[in-house]
Amino acid sequence: MSLGNRLTLWILCLPLLVLLLVSVSLLKQDTEWRKAALRDRIVTAVEQQSPEMAQALFDGAQSRLDGMARRLLEIDETRGVGIYTDEGLIELEMGRNRAQVATSPPHTTQLDTSGDLWRLMMPLAVANNEGTAMPQAWLELDIDTRALTLDYYRRLATAGLGLLILGLLLFVIASALGRRLDSSLDNAAEALRRLRSGDLDIRLPEEGAPELRRLARHVNALGDEMQQSRENTQRQIEQTTSELEESMETIEIKNIELDLAHRRALEANRIKSEFLASMSHEIRTPLNGIVGFCRLLGRSRLEPRQREWLDQVQVACDNLLALVNDVLDFSRMEAGRLELDRAELDMVSLVDEALALQAPLAHQKGLHLLGLVYDDVPSPLRGDPLRIRQVLTNLTHNALKFTEQGEVIVRVMVEEQPDVEHVLLRVSISDTGIGLTSQEQHNLFQAFRQAAASHPRQYGGSGLGLAISRQLVEQMGGQITVESEPSRGSTFSFTLPLDVVGNGIETSDDILDGSRVALFEPHAPTRHALNHLLTLWGGQVEETHQPDLLPPAPALLVATLPTELNDDVVEEWRARLQACPCPVLLLVNMAPLELPDLHLPRGCEILCKPVSRQALADALRRCSSAQRRPAIEAQRQHKARILVVDDNTINRRLLRELLQRPGLELAEAGSGEEALALAEGETFHLVLMDIRMPGMDGIEATQALRRMGGHWARCPIIAVTAHAHDSERTRLQAAGMQEILIKPVDSNRLETILQRHLGFVPPLPANASAPTPALPAVRENDIAADLAVVDLELGTRLANGNESLAYELIGELVASLPDTLEQLHKALASSDSEALLDAVHALNGACRYCGAPELALVAETLETRLRSRGMSEVSSLLEDLFKAIDRLNEWHAQSQEAPPSTAK
Repeated sequence: MSLGNRLTLWILCLPLLVLLLVSVSLLKQDTEWRKAALRDRIVTAVEQQSPEMAQALFDGAQSRLDGMARRLLEIDETRGVGIYTDEGLIELEMGRNRAQVATSPPHTTQLDTSGDLWRLMMPLAVANNEGTAMPQAWLELDIDTRALTLDYYRRLATAGLGLLILGLLLFVIASALGRRLDSSLDNAAEALRRLRSGDLDIRLPEEGAPELRRLARHVNALGDEMQQSRENTQRQIEQTTSELEESMETIEIKNIELDLAHRRALEANRIKSEFLASMSHEIRTPLNGIVGFCRLLGRSRLEPRQREWLDQVQVACDNLLALVNDVLDFSRMEAGRLELDRAELDMVSLVDEALALQAPLAHQKGLHLLGLVYDDVPSPLRGDPLRIRQVLTNLTHNALKFTEQGEVIVRVMVEEQPDVEHVLLRVSISDTGIGLTSQEQHNLFQAFRQAAASHPRQYGGSGLGLAISRQLVEQMGGQITVESEPSRGSTFSFTLPLDVVGNGIETSDDILDGSRVALFEPHAPTRHALNHLLTLWGGQVEETHQPDLLPPAPALLVATLPTELNDDVVEEWRARLQACPCPVLLLVNMAPLELPDLHLPRGCEILCKPVSRQALADALRRCSSAQRRPAIEAQRQHKARILVVDDNTINRRLLRELLQRPGLELAEAGSGEEALALAEGETFHLVLMDIRMPGMDGIEATQALRRMGGHWARCPIIAVTAHAHDSERTRLQAAGMQEILIKPVDSNRLETILQRHLGFVPPLPANASAPTPALPAVRENDIAADLAVVDLELGTRLANGNESLAYELIGELVASLPDTLEQLHKALASSDSEALLDAVHALNGACRYCGAPELALVAETLETRLRSRGMSEVSSLLEDLFKAIDRLNEWHAQSQEAPPSTAK
């Protein structure tokens, strides 16, 4: 509703309403006044007539009484008169209805004014002789007041008509004023709208009422100000646009420079990544050869000074290999290219694997290495097992490196479990080493920094292990902390948020079935851990402080051998084992190849610390079920079957020699297809699988074996390869392979794998550990600068000390060279890089187990170059390879005419 309409309503309604109320009130008051006057007039007239009418009634003068009654009827409003006695007799009645006669006489004058017909009742009394008036009759008078009511409504209608006429007049006046006001306001609103839309030329006429003129004047002033503001803004926009154009030109130049710098940075980063990858291959290739030959050299008879030099070379090689791995990992993390895997894992197995890798260092330093996974840790979990194992390995290796005596303990416990699908684990690695100050702890997790400046010289290392571990833990969603005091050891802890697979409940096996187990373990944490596991597996454990003081009738003795095992101690334990009335499970803190010959009785076994939970459980099962029966039956019980899969005959033969022992039964397959054919009809406990083979390679063969189900779904399959970079390791583990064995095969590593996956170490043959006789020393001026074409001493060590086997392996290598040359020439003629790589890989694998160092080094270098750079940069190496093959053929031809000897 517009303002004019509202004004019209106010002007029209408010006066009319006031006048209406006033008129009604005045008319009402006037009517009431008229009724009051009528009442007074009639009562006065009746009161004046009542004495005479009473006297006439008393005197019986009916005529006089009628005359007075008629005078009363002459009053305009009177309609009926009646006189009645006390006995109800009618003395007079004019214009009255008898139905209206009162039933009881009144004692005083009464006037009923309800309704339009009033009724007046007055007693008629005659004074007696004593002067007291005695009522004898009463007068009733009917009064009609409808005329007054009609007159009230008539005047009310007249007043209403007047108000209507006045309202019409007011409506005309108010409507004219409202339209005028609305028109002015509409004009002002339209002007403001046009000003807002940008039409600044609009102006209002300054006319009409003073208020409207003032409004028009302000609107016009607003238009003038907006016009001026628009002009000022336009000038500022033009100036700002000019400045912005200059700035945009500058920014465009800077963007071009930044884009060029970004491209240069990306190119530099790509070149750096390629350089690191290439240098990794180039460094690892000769380094693996150096490490392998140093290990083989260490098995020969050396002078003490030579042995010391060789140990230093071995330590330097291990440090260099660890540095290369750390630099590559750190580079990937800095570039943001490290991706985490989501696979099922078991924390018990991860801890056991990490400790197994660090066991040689713990054995060397005589330290107690122990892993404790608490019972409330769910299994299986989902996370990145490779990176978790890497963090565990780094932290455990650091703890062992900085600890000279005492223990290193890895603990895994539940920190928080908000729901059944998620769990937060806390992993702590505590040691009794040199400890850290607060300042050293502050700088500890920085790249290329160690706690003290003297640590790299004294303990080695690159300072990248903790930085990599911190970034890995944070990328997995956890945090890493350290608590330490100087000379009191350190405790590194990190949290791991993992997903729980299934219900996460792992049931314990009742292995011992309530048997009494005697436990002898001097190391308190290891003793508590063993006591807990043996009790968990159903044993009744009784601890003893001396192995000779056994409780009554034990079913099993679990004992730990002393760290120092001289001849007297070994002889003492031999006698103790022979006299023991029950099977014995021995635990020893040393490497498998250093185990003493204790002449273990039937039913007894020996395990190397740190003992994995699975290996301990398997050994307990065998010991608890062992009976006193002939040695041949015990040997048959422990016999394990191993399948060796390799397309190279030399590799298979050497692995057979390394594994030849009474406790193992070997089978060989020359291809993946042949391995599948054997697997369909036979059962094996362990598979050594070569990776690169013609036709079905090792990965395809492994996946095919896994798909067979049954026993093959969980049979350990070990990859045997010469190249095992991080990406290759991830690919092999994803294919279903548990571990990787690097060529040339390290005997210690092989023994560790046998113990882990077979649950025991089959005894070596009697002549396996016998040192080969040293060759006569060669004069210094007879040593050539190049590698030897054939080194029978090296070949003999690679052939597990069998010189005739070494010569046969070289003969088989030479016999395979024509086929190899044919494959090489065919691949070069067709520019087939894959065929060339297959041929070189096969030759490299064959050379790794033969005493042909020159051809072995050239073949390994060529394979690495092919993998990293392709066929474009291998021409010089191919010439060296062909020359090395020719020299080997010449040596073999000469050796057929003369006895074999070390040749240059």
